[in-house]
Amino acid sequence: MSLRNFDWALFASTFLLIALGLVTLWSLSPGQFFLRQLIWVSIGTVALIFFTFFDYRIFANHGGVLLAALILAVLMLAALYFFGPKTRGVTSWFWFGSVAAQPAEFVKILLILILAKYFSQRHVEIYQIRHLFVSGLYVILPAFLVMLQPALGSALILIALWLAFVLFSGIRFRHLAATFALFVILASVAWYGLLAPYQKTRITSFLDPYRDPKGAGYNVIQAMTAVGSGRIWGKGIGYGTQSHLNFLPEAETDFIFAAFAEETGFLGAAIFVSFFTFFLWRVLRVGIAAKDNFSKLFVLGFATLIFSQGAVHVGMNLGLLPVTGITLPFVSYGGSSLVTLMAGVGILESIRRHSRSDIME
Repeated sequence: MSLRNFDWALFASTFLLIALGLVTLWSLSPGQFFLRQLIWVSIGTVALIFFTFFDYRIFANHGGVLLAALILAVLMLAALYFFGPKTRGVTSWFWFGSVAAQPAEFVKILLILILAKYFSQRHVEIYQIRHLFVSGLYVILPAFLVMLQPALGSALILIALWLAFVLFSGIRFRHLAATFALFVILASVAWYGLLAPYQKTRITSFLDPYRDPKGAGYNVIQAMTAVGSGRIWGKGIGYGTQSHLNFLPEAETDFIFAAFAEETGFLGAAIFVSFFTFFLWRVLRVGIAAKDNFSKLFVLGFATLIFSQGAVHVGMNLGLLPVTGITLPFVSYGGSSLVTLMAGVGILESIRRHSRSDIME
């Protein structure tokens, strides 16, 4: 297997982001989260290499397999509702001893593949409204089940993926208006029937977290304090007071950007944004060079996933967005997310390899 067409810049930017996460996890917990994340990085690297040499066109040509995988993932989400143990107030993980698996992370990449397959075959007639509803059926049930966990952030990411595909595929304005109206209705139903009281409080409290500084606004205030206290140069790796004195909750996952910014300052945050932007640019370059609609649409979906999660995570760490429990891609602790995303990078590498091979032929 030749690596001649391998995108080394994409590969390097992936591991640069992972390295930033490992540095922060080592600072927070060198004996627990750091060592476990190293294991997940190893597994993710195997997944990346496997999918690099896997012919991505198999996904495009075998939609039935993708649909079966999605059905299995949806059944796992449903099983969580009935059998999943509560962890920090949500039922998002299956536990196998000390190892946890989060089905919602696998659903994200499966939806990208399925929607890329669906829209790539119907790009000429996508203006027909029936395709809007049929494609939406792939998303609505998983999003509903994720909302029941309750995991509002992941459910919104699933909807954002579908919207990106719909908008990119050329939806008519009146259909877009109808979609917006439907979204408002579903959001109202979720607000009054699905969201837990603490989630509603989180959403409303970000407008004025100091109204309840020891309750609903606590997380946001501590995150903003951590980011601000880092100033230009940061406090130094291992010297973050907000995270190390346990003022900053979930510093290894939901608020890892705040923990990183506290210790590395504005300079470190700027370096992260630079790495993140460079990674997205390399992802988009794969889509530009791709020769078929499936490839281009997969790149669109993957870029949307990375950008939306990154933007929401940083936004809620800065107090600009409500706290919704979104982790930072490649940086936050978590095996399901990391392995899935690295597998996605492997698929991107496969697309690039075959696109470049077609050019050379």
